[in-house]
Amino acid sequence: MLKFSKDHAWVKVDDNIGTVGISDYAQKQLKDVVFVELPEKGKKVEKDKMAASIESVKSVSDINSPVSGEVIEINESLKDDPTLINKDSQGKGWLFKVKMEKKEELDSLITEGEYKKSNEA
Repeated sequence: MLKFSKDHAWVKVDDNIGTVGISDYAQKQLKDVVFVELPEKGKKVEKDKMAASIESVKSVSDINSPVSGEVIEINESLKDDPTLINKDSQGKGWLFKVKMEKKEELDSLITEGEYKKSNEA
């Protein structure tokens, strides 16, 4: 199941583990990503609070976590190749994995179809 926040983060859920990244729409707005600051393993992240930041040639953007929980893994590949976010933002360009504390937070997120519809304008 893939769900989106209104601020362009996505979470793919497998049991109580959520893989978090940014949408294709968001990476296109950022343009060329040059650096990614990820949370440390073991860090607690909160829904709708800053968890990571992405620096592009255009700007620096804070990324809010779409769910609360403990970071259990980060995408180490982004340290060597942050452009993975531009190449495959909803695949190999994922940011971190979180052991979710409140699965009910998913209810406030929207589906991929709803997300795409809200960003077509």
